[in-house]
Amino acid sequence: MWKYILYRTVQSVVVLFVVSSVAFVLMHLMPGNPWASIGMTEEQYKWVDEQKHLHGLDLPIYEQYFRWLKGLAKGYLGVDYNFVPIDSYIWWHAKNSFILLGTAWLITLMVAIPWGIHNSTKPYGISDRTALFLGAIGFSVPGFVLGYWLQQIFSMQLLWLPPSSMHTPSMEGDLWDLVQHMILPVATLVMGMLAYYLKFVRDGMMEVLESPFLMTARAKGASDRRVVYRHALKNALIPIITLIALDLPVLISGSAIVENVFNWYGLGPLMVTSALKRNFPVLIAIIMVVSGFIVLANWAADLLYTLVDPRVRLTGKKSVAK
Repeated sequence: MWKYILYRTVQSVVVLFVVSSVAFVLMHLMPGNPWASIGMTEEQYKWVDEQKHLHGLDLPIYEQYFRWLKGLAKGYLGVDYNFVPIDSYIWWHAKNSFILLGTAWLITLMVAIPWGIHNSTKPYGISDRTALFLGAIGFSVPGFVLGYWLQQIFSMQLLWLPPSSMHTPSMEGDLWDLVQHMILPVATLVMGMLAYYLKFVRDGMMEVLESPFLMTARAKGASDRRVVYRHALKNALIPIITLIALDLPVLISGSAIVENVFNWYGLGPLMVTSALKRNFPVLIAIIMVVSGFIVLANWAADLLYTLVDPRVRLTGKKSVAK
């Protein structure tokens, strides 16, 4: 098991190294910079040149990369093109994104797993048809459109919830105010995720429930509850864990769109603002933070595989019981 964990850890570090190399080179090959887009006096240009020399931004790209990589190993993300340390604000934006994303993710799993299990035991019933209807909405309606609809209904017409932002002015730090502002963006994310999570859990459980070993368990007198929750669910967990891990990039990109719709102060608006201002060091930092989170989640998913299916420890491969 420890050999497998070490292998996955080294693999994760290599992935992050490749991502950092590609992101750094591509961003620095992009044309333009924020200083060329605004008019500055000669004194301001001189100050910019001094700051660029001070922070090593006038060095060849390979020297910049190795200096940046050395700082990254210590947790330092460098400075933006305003010469402000990126660490001073990016983690605040990342925290806000993870609060929104984590809340939506947990609610989705808490609803989708038990509901999907129930629908797998009673297919084509009222509950299953309701899930299919919600799934059709989630699959067909883009997140920004759904978010706009929710804003119009619950904020503009019914006046029940705030339309955007994270806090009401002068109420920063108020937990209830934060919860009220979270409801609409979280609902938008949950509606999008719930569609395929429900279908995936339901179809996966139905496939496992038809396995011969479960028919044998029923023949021996095992109760339906024991068959479903002790035997079938355990064998359906690996594809569910796989979906959760592989879905993270899509979920994060969808969250960025929703953050911009609701003006949530996360990584999404920061990424858009940095791209418009050609602030490439910030874009590189965002890519690394998101990539690190995705790689860490996949690493954790692989550890869960070893707990759910001991065969993974021996083979290093994910398998599903037939």
